[in-house]
Amino acid sequence: MALQGPEELGERVEEPEDLDDQDASSISPAEEITLPPGAGGEEEVEKTFLLPWDRFSSWLHCICVVGFDLELGQAVEVIYPHHSKLSEKEKTSICYLSFPDSNSGCLGDTQFCFRFRQGSNRKSSLSCFLETTDRDAPPCLKKEQGHYYGYVYFRQVRDKSLKRGYFQKSLVLISKLPYVTFFHSLLKIMAPEYFEKQEPCLEAACNDIDRWPTPHPGRILTLPIMGVVIKVRIPTCYDKPGTSQLVQSAQSDSLVSIVLPTIHEVDLFRCFHPVFFHIQMLWELVLLGEALVVMAPSPAESSETVLALVSCISPLRYCSDFRPYFTIHDNEFKEYTTRTQAPPSVILGVTNPFFAKTLQHWPHIIRIGDMKHAGEMAKQMKVKKLKNLKTLDSKPGVYTAYKPYLNKDEEIIKQLQKGVQQKRPSAAQNAILRRYFLELTQSFIIPLERYVASLMPLQKSISPWKSPPQLRPFIQQDFMKTLEKAGPQLTSRLKGDWIGLYRLFLKSPNFDGWFRNRRREMTQKLEALHLEALCEEDLQQRIQKHTEVETVDLVLKLKDKLSQAEKEHLPVHPGTLAKLRSHIDAVILALPDDLQGILHKPSTP
Repeated sequence: MALQGPEELGERVEEPEDLDDQDASSISPAEEITLPPGAGGEEEVEKTFLLPWDRFSSWLHCICVVGFDLELGQAVEVIYPHHSKLSEKEKTSICYLSFPDSNSGCLGDTQFCFRFRQGSNRKSSLSCFLETTDRDAPPCLKKEQGHYYGYVYFRQVRDKSLKRGYFQKSLVLISKLPYVTFFHSLLKIMAPEYFEKQEPCLEAACNDIDRWPTPHPGRILTLPIMGVVIKVRIPTCYDKPGTSQLVQSAQSDSLVSIVLPTIHEVDLFRCFHPVFFHIQMLWELVLLGEALVVMAPSPAESSETVLALVSCISPLRYCSDFRPYFTIHDNEFKEYTTRTQAPPSVILGVTNPFFAKTLQHWPHIIRIGDMKHAGEMAKQMKVKKLKNLKTLDSKPGVYTAYKPYLNKDEEIIKQLQKGVQQKRPSAAQNAILRRYFLELTQSFIIPLERYVASLMPLQKSISPWKSPPQLRPFIQQDFMKTLEKAGPQLTSRLKGDWIGLYRLFLKSPNFDGWFRNRRREMTQKLEALHLEALCEEDLQQRIQKHTEVETVDLVLKLKDKLSQAEKEHLPVHPGTLAKLRSHIDAVILALPDDLQGILHKPSTP
């Protein structure tokens, strides 16, 4: 929005450095994590604004109990809190996805997760106030917009008193948050209590959760639940990738029962162990958004493997659809298994043998057997041809005709093999593999970050009385030219056809999602710099050249810009907004009383 008077001011903001450098030096993680009042960063603000069940809704949409009825089949027996709303379609999805396929043979207690589409024409249960907490989250931990996660604790035990001969029931947490490790830990506390004491303890658990602070990134939280206290830290986008700020136990933590080192990370080494000779190829397939199906013996192994695949390109967000556990009853079954068009960009985790036939036309299939203990060495295996995959009983392996663009990294394989031989702890093996994927992804994404940063206009081109300058367009050919001198070879030892990999990536949903996010961030940064430039202007002096009508128009535009900045949470220092607000108020007070009435009251914080 241009803010123009009769004359155009020719002054420019000093400091002609590149904006990317300015961004890096002017914003520190500490400043960003300490949030201003009204942005969800202060406990007192939460107490003022949050209504009953708002805290619960910031963590969960609802809690469901799914049982098996001989006449009806799976059915949602209970929903907590009782006012929670689920459409019939959503209930049906939850029913089918909360039970393992009959062939899985899951006796005892099983935990897994699923993901399903949110029904249309229904607003999220989260209030606008709570949505502001999402902006400081890392890309992989932002709330889902169109999907829910279901975190399941399924119990199947023999019971001769029942006609079916088995007790079968699932306790399911429905949430927008991808905190898989946290919610599985929560279920380990809640589910055994529920199966013993039934509904009263669910009501008590919901009341406990509604007293929790909201899951704001950067906070260390102590969360009491059913007599147990969990201590966690919610990661932020300002954390250094590859580091986890461990939650330390303190003397004051005498009541803390569980300290979780992570809220979302799965054990990559255990998940990839059956196919770990092909981890680099799997990384390429996920990066490019290729259609992948994981065929596993149980929902637990299926869901963990899919989540491991999605997280292997972190800190890049996986932007296509993924279903950790997918069944033939799923609403998207026909859409995802049709042969009339190419398989969609999606990762599916399945356990039903029927899928071996239904999805045999898919280009990339990962077959995993029962996950071995991480201390056993998987045998060397070649990539298998798709025509050899006939049933779900086929041998474990990767079935694909895909030829990787990058040469195989033998070093990481040797390092992990050596770890198994030396009985290196599983946590250490997991850390090595996670670091490997992180460095590989960073080597790939740094050239893109560097090129996109060059699209930013110089700060000296920002004039307070003109619209903020536009970002220059992303031109693929220009980007490719930068790779010769500033490509991934600067940070990665891997050789291969990096250019070919970039060409395919630029056509993928992952690039589209990444670039949209970067463009939005950079546009907001330009808006923020424009606001800062306006703050340095002497508005009183400027309005002397204007008529009263022009002054009113200018004030309205400035108030609108200020309101927009607060609504979009632009990366502006709170002092900047306060300064501009005081400038506007001073101008309004200098106007005649009747014009002050038109402009309402002076703006207040």
